[in-house]
Amino acid sequence: MNLNSLLNIDLPLIQAPMAGVQLHGLAAAVSNAGGLGSLPCALLDAAGLRAELTALTAKTSKPYNLNFFCHTPAQADAQREAAWREALAPYYAEFGLDPTGIAAGSGRQPFSTDMAAVLEEFHPPVVSFHFGLPSAALLARVKACGAKVLSSATTLEEALWLEAHGADAIIAQGLEAGGHRGMFLGDELSSQLGTFALLPQIVQAVQVPVIAAGGIADAQGVRAAIALGAAGVQIGTAYLCCPETTTSAVHRAALQSPQARHTALTNLFSGRPARGIVNRLIRELGPISPAAPAFPLATAAIAPLRTKAESQGSGDFSPLWAGQNASGCKSIGAAELTRELARGFAP
Repeated sequence: MNLNSLLNIDLPLIQAPMAGVQLHGLAAAVSNAGGLGSLPCALLDAAGLRAELTALTAKTSKPYNLNFFCHTPAQADAQREAAWREALAPYYAEFGLDPTGIAAGSGRQPFSTDMAAVLEEFHPPVVSFHFGLPSAALLARVKACGAKVLSSATTLEEALWLEAHGADAIIAQGLEAGGHRGMFLGDELSSQLGTFALLPQIVQAVQVPVIAAGGIADAQGVRAAIALGAAGVQIGTAYLCCPETTTSAVHRAALQSPQARHTALTNLFSGRPARGIVNRLIRELGPISPAAPAFPLATAAIAPLRTKAESQGSGDFSPLWAGQNASGCKSIGAAELTRELARGFAP
């Protein structure tokens, strides 16, 4: 079965779910243009998900994708948290912030029984996961809603695991991709491959459709992915400057500047490797810090620095998520961008 038939979409193009920079508006626009719009749900609670789904389904009758994280939450480590705040102490002092008043917290929540209950109300057509798949019991509830299930693989081994555990299609997430790496069978960054090295390996090894993700920013990139056997593509960075996103002013400015040419995998903002534009914090602490608490606990201590800097027009302490190829990031409507990208599917 091809991807269009599997997901009941006109174009085998998925808008990557991007937590923190979009809500239902972008997803609806892409779905209405014939692609598969995605709603990121990792920062939502059950009430927030219900509200977003109500708004999304009012704006589109086309298929859409709901994306969840399915990580195992880290246990708080007081010693590591103290070391992390010590590393950030000069910045707190610079901004006049009192670190003792900054509460610890997790931010991103994994898929749960509460979220499954909301899905049972709305019967979403597609549900995708990052960091593997949820428990067999939760996955069974998702499938019982009638949803097709996608998940990201960053290695061949992860792709084989996903196929064996019930994924209906696999997203081959190349090293170029922006945002969090979907790694879940290991944490060795040297195992990570570029999209066009990873994609054909997975295509040859699995029977389910494979979706290419990472570094694809225009119709030519789409065409290249299809030529290597992809059943479809997932694109995120190119959509970040569309008016339907909630991308901050400092993030938009960085994306449209030469700064976007230099990205790095960093654990500073969440505790897990994710690709973003290099800024002051990454330059001064280094992209990967052993002091950063495990995912997603690193976020809390950074948050007040980000808020303070952004209020002054600076992205020095913001997670400026972006892939290695921001060349297709345009300030045009998401529907128009979807149609431009779709030219890569033409014979």
